[in-house]
Amino acid sequence: MHQKSPIMKIQNIDFGSRPLFLAPMEDVTDIAFRLICKEFGADLVYSEFVSADALVREVSRTKQKLAVLEKERPVAIQIYGRDVETMEEAAKIVEQSNPDILDINFGCPVKKIASKGAGAGLLRDIPKMLAITKAVVESVKIPVTVKTRLGWDENSKIISALALQLQDCGIAALAIHGRTRSQMYTGTADWTLIGEVKNNPAIKIPIIGNGDVTSAERAKECFDTYNVDAVMIGRGAIGCPWIFSEIKQGLFPEQKFFVPTNDEKKVILKNYILKCVEYLADERKGIIHARRHIAATPLFKGISHFRETKIAMLRAITVNELFGLIDEVKI
Repeated sequence: MHQKSPIMKIQNIDFGSRPLFLAPMEDVTDIAFRLICKEFGADLVYSEFVSADALVREVSRTKQKLAVLEKERPVAIQIYGRDVETMEEAAKIVEQSNPDILDINFGCPVKKIASKGAGAGLLRDIPKMLAITKAVVESVKIPVTVKTRLGWDENSKIISALALQLQDCGIAALAIHGRTRSQMYTGTADWTLIGEVKNNPAIKIPIIGNGDVTSAERAKECFDTYNVDAVMIGRGAIGCPWIFSEIKQGLFPEQKFFVPTNDEKKVILKNYILKCVEYLADERKGIIHARRHIAATPLFKGISHFRETKIAMLRAITVNELFGLIDEVKI
């Protein structure tokens, strides 16, 4: 029997013991998906990435990303940008939307963001990263957290020193993805450095570990071995919002969680597709938006002769056609 894990808190927000967070992901963590993950036990959900520049310029598509619903709380909105004044101004705009937490993205490895000196690009300009962090913390009253990576590349895994510097800027928690920017999403996440940060007695803020957690066994190992305060699930949740209840059932076997059957999983996917259609007020756009989940879901993995059906699913442009294909799949 493991010893009772301590309660994890970000300032005064109580997440209970061994919480699971849904990572912020562009084109994935929209309101519809966040709500479903919440239903399955995600303890904190994050918005998609919000561009500080676009927010300050009042781009309507970006402003829409600030919408939060009461029933998804606690919820974090994540912003990214490359200069202090814009990030400060964007932070104030975000605060007016009343999220529970404001998160700063210093981890996105995508070229169009990192090469412009935002996201993980700031791992090459630590003084600026710290200046942005300090300015954002000082400009809002809500807790500010940071998500970043181990470093820019194999030769600059600076996270141990960086974590202390970020803590000194006043952040309320730090999420660490166990890869460098150069790795993008390849290779395996290295949790040893995440554990090193967490177990440094000078670290007083909660440390959230992220990278390759797709099972209860792995989540348990991350809590037990590296002592992290929370585990963040990213790609493992795409097309698989029930991953949170499956992992929680493994972490807390004495409790009862709703772990859906395969037929129920089909219904959950279909409901998500309908929500996308409803939110985008357009059948075709809603289906296109949901395709990433259909392509990634583990529900259809390992089915023999499935390739043609999968292609047809990813080409379908009406709900009737897509649902017909989903219903035909024998799991």
